[in-house]
Amino acid sequence: MPIYMDRHDVSEEVTAEIVAQLHQQDLKIQHHYSCRGLTYWFDDRRKTAFCLIEAPQKKNIIEMHSDAHGDVPHRVIEVDESIVESFLGRIEDPEKSKNKKLNIINDPAFRIIMVIDVLGHLRLSKKVKDTEVLRNREIIMSNIKKFHRGLVKKESLYYLISFESVTNAVQFAIHILHQFKKHINQNVLSLNIGLCAGVPVTDKDEEIFIETINRAKRLSRIVHGEIVITQEVQQLFESENLNQSLKKYSIRSVTIEEESILEKIMLLVENNWDNGNIKLKTYSSELGYSNSKLYRKIKSLLGESFIFFLVKYRLKKALSLLKEQSLTIAEVAFKTGFNSPSYFTRCFIKYYGISPSQYLQLVK
Repeated sequence: MPIYMDRHDVSEEVTAEIVAQLHQQDLKIQHHYSCRGLTYWFDDRRKTAFCLIEAPQKKNIIEMHSDAHGDVPHRVIEVDESIVESFLGRIEDPEKSKNKKLNIINDPAFRIIMVIDVLGHLRLSKKVKDTEVLRNREIIMSNIKKFHRGLVKKESLYYLISFESVTNAVQFAIHILHQFKKHINQNVLSLNIGLCAGVPVTDKDEEIFIETINRAKRLSRIVHGEIVITQEVQQLFESENLNQSLKKYSIRSVTIEEESILEKIMLLVENNWDNGNIKLKTYSSELGYSNSKLYRKIKSLLGESFIFFLVKYRLKKALSLLKEQSLTIAEVAFKTGFNSPSYFTRCFIKYYGISPSQYLQLVK
């Protein structure tokens, strides 16, 4: 049977004890709706509760909640239990809270999500690059348990990690970046780290934590060799560490306004990267800025012009298409929004140091 997670937005008067009571009311009648309540989380600070329930369909969960106590969920999504466990550390009630009359669980489901992007330079041989990628993987994996995290996804050049503690998350990021710079050849690989905080189900989520993951990904794409965090993560860290400043580390904090701009720009690029005629000024009013102010904002945020950022994004898409080896270089150029194969080749060489045809030889 499928497993679902639902979200309840509760009033200020609701306490952890009240949520535990509501959970018990669900369990008493769950069999009438073919449901099985696995566990729950309650965030007293943000006044949200999340239930993990096995059920035939979403409607069974809604009907059960309605009958048990009338508090129907604001959002229900289907989830994979292994993914839930990776993010949240459990898929059932903690042992210490089992077999008690009132099962009060002090776990808010609020997590710090880290995205680590590793970029490899194409001009180097596969053997050299693979050696550095393996060494970097050993650095990351050997340190994960020390910082009490959940490894959600691991690839050779991408890691997705969940932390309960913002202090552990930030200290892990600082440590990993330090180890990377100490042990990895910077001419072979570069490392980007994005850190965001969030809850498992929002109004936008179709998958668990997907909104927070996407925000962390966007942050990891705007710098090279740095850690980028949201203003919220910075504030949480400083509140946990007696206002200890993060300025002495390679950490950049993005304000709420900057994050909003970044989200809009990334969505614009993600939705229009294959359009060869895209122009930023066309979207300036939609983004709420004059042309000149928007250009300055983007240059400040990304450290480069919108055009150069767009070209790099297209080139990364082109890499994936070239690797598939199902299209010609000219077809890849037009498919990724370049107006001519010759311009595409010039950009490719300038950014990667080798031509598209040389890259094709490397991936054969």
